[in-house]
Amino acid sequence: MGSTELFAQRQHLRRLLACTALVAGAVMAPGLANATPETDLQAFADTLSAGLAPAPDGRQPKAIVDTGSASGWGRSTAAAAAGEGPVMTAPLAAFAHGLLAPNAAPAGANRWDCKPGATHPNPVVLLHGTWLNAYDTFAYLSPRLAEAGYCVFALNYGRSGLVDGGGLGSVLPGRYGVGPMEESARQVAEFVDRVRTATGADKVDIVGHSQGGTLANHYLKFGGGAEKVDKLVTFGATHHGTSLLGIASLGRFINDLGVDILGFYEPIAGLSNIQQAVGSPFLKTLNAGGDTVPGVTYTVVGTRYDEVTNPYDWTFLRAGAGATVHNITLQDGCEQDLSDHLTLMYSPRAASITLQALDPAAAAPVCEFNPWLIGGGGRL
Repeated sequence: MGSTELFAQRQHLRRLLACTALVAGAVMAPGLANATPETDLQAFADTLSAGLAPAPDGRQPKAIVDTGSASGWGRSTAAAAAGEGPVMTAPLAAFAHGLLAPNAAPAGANRWDCKPGATHPNPVVLLHGTWLNAYDTFAYLSPRLAEAGYCVFALNYGRSGLVDGGGLGSVLPGRYGVGPMEESARQVAEFVDRVRTATGADKVDIVGHSQGGTLANHYLKFGGGAEKVDKLVTFGATHHGTSLLGIASLGRFINDLGVDILGFYEPIAGLSNIQQAVGSPFLKTLNAGGDTVPGVTYTVVGTRYDEVTNPYDWTFLRAGAGATVHNITLQDGCEQDLSDHLTLMYSPRAASITLQALDPAAAAPVCEFNPWLIGGGGRL
């Protein structure tokens, strides 16, 4: 194991410990037992808001307690991202903008009058990951796809409040992809149909990051997507789950012994996070009939420095009958790309892999330095 990978894992463990301390503090806070759920949640959101620094333009992000229009455990909503945000080259800056404008579309996306040309006849649908949104995931990739002549569309799916099962992360603005994955997959299906109707296209291509890739796979298998999708490109997708450096594996082992420890953490981590833990019922159903469906071309990209989808090669797929699969380790042929789970979508190499996956006539993938955690070539 290289020194960079050790550093990445140590940093991730520090973040896990910090999160554990935060949760413990919230659970054991004085007076919590006598407070109502509404005041509890609002107090927690107010505490988070107080710790958020103002944006460069002076706007102040604010944590919200979003119970959704239809409150109830396991409920979520979705909406097309609207109003293009600026092009970004680094994930931290994009994340900050995503807090201030949580439903912003990445540049080049959701231009509903776009009509695909003969060179790129399939619109491209972008699907973000857990606790993310369309903007902060695709602020770098989306404009490059649009510049290459693609009609690009992005959905904010799985919008769910804390009292609906979204977990602690849902109190921050723009932290989507937290609702039950079966419902999110239905939202994806509806969005794809909307894109096909607006553009007149027979099929779409999908680019999914993390949970977004796994949802796309569910849509292909159970939502009628096999007839409507030509290519699926995924980055760090949790196709076979994640061990979260062994933590999820331990939790699943304890669950299998009859102690529902993962159920205990469901209100904290959120429904979709528990469903992505290795061995979950969702993943067992997803992969019971094999990894792929006939007629779809899959490009599956993993990074050795992924601290979320790990072991990283669990993201790879095995081709079944009638499917084509290209499994790619980002660092093969480009050791200086140190992208982790989030900076993967801000890697010039990853963007060029996407362009070639969508169009084999595109230029060969580039190789550029992209640092762990910071991304953007080291520039914020």
